[in-house]
Amino acid sequence: MGKIYVVGLGPGAGVQMTEEARSALTRCQVIVGYPVYLDLIRKEFAGKRFLSTPMRQEETRCRMAFAEAVQGADVAIVCSGDAGVYGMAGLMYEIGEQYPHIELEIVPGITAAIGGAAVLGAPLMHDFAVISLSDLLTSWEKIERRLRAAAMADFVICLYNPSSKRRKDYLKKACKIILEYKQGKTVCGLVRNIGREGESSVCMTLDELKETEADMFTTVYIGNEQTRKIGNHMVTPRGYRLHGSEKEPDEI
Repeated sequence: MGKIYVVGLGPGAGVQMTEEARSALTRCQVIVGYPVYLDLIRKEFAGKRFLSTPMRQEETRCRMAFAEAVQGADVAIVCSGDAGVYGMAGLMYEIGEQYPHIELEIVPGITAAIGGAAVLGAPLMHDFAVISLSDLLTSWEKIERRLRAAAMADFVICLYNPSSKRRKDYLKKACKIILEYKQGKTVCGLVRNIGREGESSVCMTLDELKETEADMFTTVYIGNEQTRKIGNHMVTPRGYRLHGSEKEPDEI
């Protein structure tokens, strides 16, 4: 039996891919993934066997990985960003119940929220919520409730999958909901093609964001009451200057 690594490539692979991810891909004979993500790593791992399925065939992709592992190959199934954040890790464990003798290892990666935040500056310095606007797997009614809750609590909000050809007005709809709880002058930002060729970013107000077009390769950031624009950067103060820093440690 082989082993399966569920690998997060980071937003654009390349320099944003961790050494742990690169090491896992190096030791595997087979790499499985969505074609767009495989294209990010084909040149670096040219000697591997690549297997892919189109979008919406995620379960088939996972079963392909298990079938290869049953034959004795070490397999990597890859995701953009982090495999455990809107990635394949959960589905692999669900299907893995049928393959109890196949070992799974999750290899973390830099998710788009973190990669894009670094491009914009420091928008996620305080509590934040990450919400996907894709309603393929989650009803719009539930997405709307989550938007309202996050906006009401004044979280910084990071939006994945803000728009698509089928959902052209979803970002506008989300902004209208959030504007019920946040001011129109709230500092926002968006980043396109994080870590990839053509990467770009811009800061704007929530009122301006409502009229802005985005796509599936865009990550959107909506600030809280304290979020400021400093130069060309979006910054959410943590509160050190106001309260001092000799309190609790940043991380546990």
